[in-house]
Amino acid sequence: MSHSVTAKSSWKASNVGLMILGFIFFWPLGLGMLAYIIWGEEMREMFKDLKTRMDGEFKNSGCGQRRSRGFAQTGNVAFDEYRKAELERLEEERRKLEAERAEFDEFLIDLRRVKDKEEFDRFMAARHNSRPTSPTEHASENKQEG
Repeated sequence: MSHSVTAKSSWKASNVGLMILGFIFFWPLGLGMLAYIIWGEEMREMFKDLKTRMDGEFKNSGCGQRRSRGFAQTGNVAFDEYRKAELERLEEERRKLEAERAEFDEFLIDLRRVKDKEEFDRFMAARHNSRPTSPTEHASENKQEG
């Protein structure tokens, strides 16, 4: 597709109208619309090519693969055994850290429970101190008020 055909097909009344409105209300919008009209198709192709290249790079580098599948063998038995042992050691460390995190979460839950209990007890004590303790005291207060 030649540049002249692309440019002519982008100069539609709606595009031109949006460009004019963009210049009237906020000039960078109008300028952006003008750039879209002139270079829109080329920019789409450029971004499509860039996306295709990036997808290929990530696919070839193995960045998209999950670590749980393991690694390919290198051909060196000693290094492969060493790597396997290190990965197992690291996995054991990860499990220990997860267990410690779970213990700490339990500790925080217990701490919150104790704090909530203290706050509730304080509330109940304050509420208890502000109210009369027996029904007869409450009745005598009503008689004094009336």
